[in-house]
Amino acid sequence: MSPYPFLSPEWIEAAQAIREEYRDQVPPPTIVVRANVVLRDVPFGDGELYGFVDTSDGAMILEPGALDDPEVTITTDYATAHALFVSQDASKLMESFMLGKILITGDVAKVLALSPKVEPDQASLAQEIGERLEAITAG
Repeated sequence: MSPYPFLSPEWIEAAQAIREEYRDQVPPPTIVVRANVVLRDVPFGDGELYGFVDTSDGAMILEPGALDDPEVTITTDYATAHALFVSQDASKLMESFMLGKILITGDVAKVLALSPKVEPDQASLAQEIGERLEAITAG
């Protein structure tokens, strides 16, 4: 599979295929949350990208678009999103938040509870999924 720019339509399609492939192996989320995500400084389209996270059906759904009544909205820039989602640099999360690169409006506790706690028996699976995401990401 060829690498695509992070969050391009092609990348999203390939990431969704990876998510489906691992659906039965990933534990369900432990919290119900409906969150909109706004990304700024996206190097394609009109410079902003909207997506949402919804766990209300017992699975982590991350899709393009926006929810009508989110409990929380997360706004960040493209580079920060790349570091968190593709590079999986957990140290970037707190640093980015403290530097104001991640803005959260609404129920902050829901966002904190969304952070996956990887159990030791799931660590290799998380690493494998991360490697698959890196493999589909250009640059």
